[in-house]
Amino acid sequence: MDLHDVIKKPVVTEKSNLLIADENKYTFMVDKRATKPQIKEAVEKIFKVKVVDVKTANMTGKKVRRGLVIGKKSDWKKAVVTLADGDRIDIFEGM
Repeated sequence: MDLHDVIKKPVVTEKSNLLIADENKYTFMVDKRATKPQIKEAVEKIFKVKVVDVKTANMTGKKVRRGLVIGKKSDWKKAVVTLADGDRIDIFEGM
């Protein structure tokens, strides 16, 4: 799996912004097949930072209703990456 296929996009929420400010943890939406070592390698090589820890969670897609039709959004995988002291990822700073 290519490194750029592992990380899909950053997750920007109030909680993820608090994690960035308080604990230097960044949240990403990742490929469902990605493992922790693959996520660590991808973040280190793409953003040129030192990763200390990776936590992952499989998120269940929410149920949605459009009129009488009931459906479901796709399931996805979330990764919370802890960086070493002094390292930062600049793409999150302006959000």
